[in-house]
Amino acid sequence: MIQQRTIKSVTRAVGVGVHSGQKVELTLRPAPADHGIAFRRIDLPLPVDIPVTPEAVSDTRMATTISPGGDPGGPKVQTIEHLLSACAGLGLDNLIVDITAEEVPILDGSAASFVFLLQSAGIELQKAPKRFLRVKKTVELREGEGASLKWARLEPYHGYKLSFEIEFNHPALDATGQQVSFDFSSGQYRRDIARARTFGFTKDVEMMRSRGLGLGGNMDNVIVIDDYRVLNSDGLRYDDEFVKHKILDAIGDMHVLGKPLLASYTAFKGGHALNNRLLRKLLADASAWEVVSFERDAEAPAGFGAVAPAW
Repeated sequence: MIQQRTIKSVTRAVGVGVHSGQKVELTLRPAPADHGIAFRRIDLPLPVDIPVTPEAVSDTRMATTISPGGDPGGPKVQTIEHLLSACAGLGLDNLIVDITAEEVPILDGSAASFVFLLQSAGIELQKAPKRFLRVKKTVELREGEGASLKWARLEPYHGYKLSFEIEFNHPALDATGQQVSFDFSSGQYRRDIARARTFGFTKDVEMMRSRGLGLGGNMDNVIVIDDYRVLNSDGLRYDDEFVKHKILDAIGDMHVLGKPLLASYTAFKGGHALNNRLLRKLLADASAWEVVSFERDAEAPAGFGAVAPAW
């Protein structure tokens, strides 16, 4: 049986929110089978639990934000996608995340620190079948035309693979890989995807900060790009780090389903908003998906029964 997973012990991290600039402490706790992933705002007079679901997503500007019931005026937790991407990469189904502010800390701007934290806590197999959401027919969203066209698609696939293409028309980005594909059967999420950092442009800094965004961003946690080049002295971690970060984000955005996907995801110039609308369109069509589990490892897609090795 392919089993559900949680962590074995409690682990913590302290950092700042890339948008809020607030100091925040994150405590990751084991959760029972069938619990799912949920955030708990423990800084409020009465702690508020926010289960991770597509319907809980209340804002997708610059990051993925959740609130109870998707209420944009309610307590929120923003920038959840890097932590969720790490959870997906390690096959984690159940987790309680205590948080002392409204934004997950950015740490180094990638998912690698979250992978390290979760693997350091240990991965525990639980006595319950892992439930996958299997896509049965193609679901697609397209927006804009010509140069503004962007789209995202989910198609049936016995496994989970993602392909992403970017197009920024910028010298620094054009000099790197523009398209990448990643298949979970490779078992190489940590090596090939997790270290890709978020990126931003100096020309957008004033606009973002006027909106209360990007207040905690710096070259320790963001790839910073001016009109011509990458400004970080250490350069890029991958030759195609920009598009790999888009894959990293997409993995996190898809994991708000609460179940690992069995599907092929493809996107062109997509982002958090398009990803969430794609999931909602999928769920709205009951004939497009089903929930499955596997009694025997041999029935499951390659690589899904293995636990990622510890660091």
